[in-house]
Amino acid sequence: MKKKLVVGLLLLAMRAWSDPAPGSLDVHWSEGAEDCDKAKLAPIQVHEYEPQTFILRQSFCADFEAPLLYLLIGEEEALLIDSGAVPDSAQMPLVETVMGLLPDKGAGKIPLLVLHSHGHGDHRAADAQFKATPGVVVVPPEVDDLRTTLKLPQWPEGVAHIALGNRTIDVIAAPGHQPAHLIFYDERTALLFTGDFLLPGRLMVDDLGAYRASAQRLVTFLGDRPVSHVLGAHIELDANGELFPSGSQHHPNERALALTKADVLGLPQAMADFNGFYAPHENYVITNPKRNLLVVATAAVLLLIALVWGWRRMRRRKRS
Repeated sequence: MKKKLVVGLLLLAMRAWSDPAPGSLDVHWSEGAEDCDKAKLAPIQVHEYEPQTFILRQSFCADFEAPLLYLLIGEEEALLIDSGAVPDSAQMPLVETVMGLLPDKGAGKIPLLVLHSHGHGDHRAADAQFKATPGVVVVPPEVDDLRTTLKLPQWPEGVAHIALGNRTIDVIAAPGHQPAHLIFYDERTALLFTGDFLLPGRLMVDDLGAYRASAQRLVTFLGDRPVSHVLGAHIELDANGELFPSGSQHHPNERALALTKADVLGLPQAMADFNGFYAPHENYVITNPKRNLLVVATAAVLLLIALVWGWRRMRRRKRS
């Protein structure tokens, strides 16, 4: 009897995993503009993936990073992943937009928890907008704060669980791009939110060893969990797989946002094969900006030395 009960529970869990709440990514994101001074673009675009899941994208003309933010709403609480690149509420009405999407509770709104994919400025700039908003808790994207708040004493090992009310978000630490990087898995929709760790664009490596370990830990975590879509924090490729220039505020013919579970499963090997500088793949490009900058700087110094040496040699010849 006990054995049958265990088997039944396992089958029930597998069935729940195989039937995530459906949603839609049928959206045309604003492509920015060649001349943002002349363009009149909304500062933020909102797409309803499904009634309790919203994707928000900040305009290229507000900030060239055009980061994507994610709002996940439960029955008792909501989670906002990232606050974006623009601190000024007049330029970027983030609080007004987010609070307008939350369901009412009593005289106000349900509580909101703000976490971040990681600590870079284009993902945390608007945190201060929420300080005067009742019912909102913003957790700084710092390892010590996250270790305590998420109850991950063995950081980066372990899995945290955020209960929003009939909706649980699993959180794992994924340093490598940035020390305080997090990845979020929504059991309700089977969406995987990967920030800058995995996206259709540049995967910028800060610590290769940590990146490799995080990629493998993510694969292990996913196991046989379904993944409906992998959603990163930026789109930097066009539909032909070419990178837009860094800093561009115009993305015509942009490729789709979502990656797949197969992209996640292939990431450990891609990181293992990484040459340490630059490696293009079908849906992303792995790069190490620090090393690339060091190579450029070294080449510039060597060129300067060669020029000085050649100039001195020429002067000696003239004198002789």
